[in-house]
Amino acid sequence: MVLEVAYAVLSKALPPEYWLRLGAAVVGIFTLRTLSQGRKTTRERNLHARVILVTGGFTPLGLTLLQELAQRGAHIIALSPEPISSPRIDIIIELLRSTTSNENIFAEHCDLSSPSSIREFCSRFLTTEENRLDGIVFAHEYAHIGSSLPTKSTPLEDEMERQTRSLATFLITTLLLPILLVAPAERDIRIVNVINPFYAAAVTNFSPTMESPSNKPSIFLQEGRRSLQMAILTRHLQRILDSMPQSSQAPKADGEVVNVASSKLQRSNVVSIAVSPGITKTDTIAPLLAANRDDPSRFTVTGVLLYFLLRPLIWLLTRSPASGIQTVLHALFLPTPFKSEARNNNETDELTVEVLKPGALYADCSVVRVTPRAQLPKQTPSEDGKEKAAKGKGKQTEKPDEKSGILPDDGEMGGEPLGREVWENFEAALRVWEKSHPAPPKPAAESTGLEGEKAGEGGHPSS
Repeated sequence: MVLEVAYAVLSKALPPEYWLRLGAAVVGIFTLRTLSQGRKTTRERNLHARVILVTGGFTPLGLTLLQELAQRGAHIIALSPEPISSPRIDIIIELLRSTTSNENIFAEHCDLSSPSSIREFCSRFLTTEENRLDGIVFAHEYAHIGSSLPTKSTPLEDEMERQTRSLATFLITTLLLPILLVAPAERDIRIVNVINPFYAAAVTNFSPTMESPSNKPSIFLQEGRRSLQMAILTRHLQRILDSMPQSSQAPKADGEVVNVASSKLQRSNVVSIAVSPGITKTDTIAPLLAANRDDPSRFTVTGVLLYFLLRPLIWLLTRSPASGIQTVLHALFLPTPFKSEARNNNETDELTVEVLKPGALYADCSVVRVTPRAQLPKQTPSEDGKEKAAKGKGKQTEKPDEKSGILPDDGEMGGEPLGREVWENFEAALRVWEKSHPAPPKPAAESTGLEGEKAGEGGHPSS
C-alpha cells in the first residue's frame, strides 16, 4: 500500500518517461563530482616516532592534514600565530589528541609575519635536547590571497602578504637546514612546500624578483607567480642538497647498509618537494570571493552571499580539504630511492615501482613538468670563465664548480640559472624584511646570550 502511494505520487510529480533522464543526470553529476576531487593516494606509511613540523596547521586544509598525520602516529609540532594558551588552540589540540589517540601533538607559538618571532622559535628548537626533525610541511602558503570583490585590503597589502608568507618559508628553511644536514644518513627527511594551484598562470610571464611582472597583474597571475616561485625555490634547494657530499649507501642504525636503488634519482637523504593540492572550496574559493570569516580585512557580506549562491557549483567542481591533502600525503608516503626495496633493471637503471622524485612538483599524486619562461639579467663572463666554457662545451657538469659555486644545471624548473636568481632575490628580500621588522629588545633577565642566531642568515649554501 505504501509503495503504491509512493509510486502514484512520484508518477504525478515526474512522469515515468523522464525517470531515465533523471537517473542519467544524477549519475553524471556524481561522476563529475568524483572526477573533480582528483586522485587519491594509494600509498600508506607508518609515521610513529617521526617528528613533523607543520605551518598553517590551523587552516581548513591544515587541520585535515594534522588529523591524517596524527592518525598515523606522527609526533606533530604545529606552529600557531596565536598564543598556545588561547582557548581556540587549546581546544583544537585536545580534540586532535582525543580523536586520534595520539598524545604527541603540540602547538608552538610562531608569528610567521615576524622574522624575529621565527628566529626565536628556530633558536629555541635548535637548542633543545629533543630537536629531531623528520619533516617540514609548509602549508601556510596554500591559502589564496586577494579577492575579485572590493575589500578593505588593498592590492599592495595583498602583495606584501604574499611576500611575507614566502619569506617566512625561506627563513625557516635556512634556519633549520643545518640540523637536517647533520641528521643520520639513514633518516628519511622531507621538506614539503604546499603551493596554490595557479602556478600555470605565471609560466609564460614569470619574474624571478619579488615584485610583480606588470603594473596591474591579475589576481591569478600574482598568485601564480608566488606559487611558481616557491616551486622553483624547492627545485633549487634540492640541487643544493644533491651537491653536498653524500655516500652511495645509507647506513642503518645497526651498522648494516642499504644499497641506494638509484643514485641518479637521489643523492641526499633530505628531499625537497613542492605540492599543489588543487582548488579547494575553503582555502581557494572562499578567499577569492571574500567569504573567509577568518580574515576580516578580506571579508565582505556580498562575498558570503555570492558564495552561498554558487555553493552547488562550488560543491560540484572544487575539492574538499580531505581530497586536497591527498597529494600532500602522497609526497609524504611515497618511498624514496634510498628506502625503496625495488630492484633495478640493469639495462635501463630505472626503478620498477614509483618512488618520490626529489625536487619535483606534484599535483594529483603525480609529477608535473613545468618550464617557466623568464628573462634573466645577462652576466658577462670573465676570460677565465670563457676558456673553461670552451673546454667543457658539449659536456654535462657532474659536480658543482667549487670556485664559482655554480650547481649542475639539470634544466628543470627553468634550470639552475633561474633557480639561483630566485634564491638570491629571496636573500635580498629577506634582508630588507628583517631590517624593516627589527626584533624588540629583550629584558636583561630574559636574554639567552645566544650568539648562534647569527648562523643561518639565509646565505646560499653553495656560495
